[in-house]
Amino acid sequence: MKYTQLGRTGLKVSRLVLGTMNFGPQTDEADSHAIMDAALDAGINYFDTANVYGWGENKGRTESIIGNWFAKSTANRDKVVLATKVYGNMGADGAAWPNHDKLSAVNIRRAVDASLKRLQTDYIDVYQFHHIDRATPFEEIWQAIDVLVQQGKILYVGSSNFPGYKIAQANEIAARRGGTIGLVSEQCLYNLFERRAEMEVIPAAQEYGLGVIPWSPLHGGLLGGVIKKEVEGGRRGSGRAAESLADPAVRAKIQAYEDLLDKHGLEPGEVALAWLLTRPGVTGPIVGPRTAEQLESALRASELELSEELLAGLDEVFPGPGPSPEAFAW
Repeated sequence: MKYTQLGRTGLKVSRLVLGTMNFGPQTDEADSHAIMDAALDAGINYFDTANVYGWGENKGRTESIIGNWFAKSTANRDKVVLATKVYGNMGADGAAWPNHDKLSAVNIRRAVDASLKRLQTDYIDVYQFHHIDRATPFEEIWQAIDVLVQQGKILYVGSSNFPGYKIAQANEIAARRGGTIGLVSEQCLYNLFERRAEMEVIPAAQEYGLGVIPWSPLHGGLLGGVIKKEVEGGRRGSGRAAESLADPAVRAKIQAYEDLLDKHGLEPGEVALAWLLTRPGVTGPIVGPRTAEQLESALRASELELSEELLAGLDEVFPGPGPSPEAFAW
């Protein structure tokens, strides 16, 4: 496994990030623990979760599964760079009591303590804002974060789903306050099919020294060989990938993608991950395996070298927006 610094920090993280969103809803606790064991054995040290994972009446379940895994061995916690998130409503019935969601100082304090309890740890390495909070000023947010850092409950702070201007705003305010390191990472939707992040989010992240952590690297399975699986399995897929393929233009693009990789003898899902590892500013994509086999595929992708010819072919199928700011005007 290869490692890199997380943005401008001294923190070393693996080039693949283990996403845990499926732990609980899709994968039971025993299998989730086996996947975490295998990931750690393979050298993946960056584990990502969120307080709302588990969803619905089971919100928090994913953090609890991870916490039970940590409880088995203190060595596990010592080796893992642990990232979780705050913002969402944690009420099981979906109705948030006032101040029980978003990024007020009150909710940040409440949420971090609840996550620490579920995760069975006394600190979180990277505490991430799951979304922007239009109602709470960053001065308040950073004041709350400073207290948590001083208490030793969190070490670094990241963002998720932030537009470029909010990354800039957050870090400019942090710099003016002094003593606050500001955001060190940004999780964003970024993959071969969805490259809009290249216009503003990634340039902002690079300018301010944030590591970019792409989520949905296979775009809901669309980049994982979905048409090939249809042909081999004799039935259509489901979910977001199937909905996207209902558009003839999208289907033609995905067919061209799969044909290109078939010519090179490569697996679509592995190439989609490997492509992200070639992108400027990317720390590592989040892989969210439901099974041990899916983890093994992701690990193969991390060792895959893509030729210049193939990279050029991928750009032809999925052209990016171009450099910013020229992409806006010309």
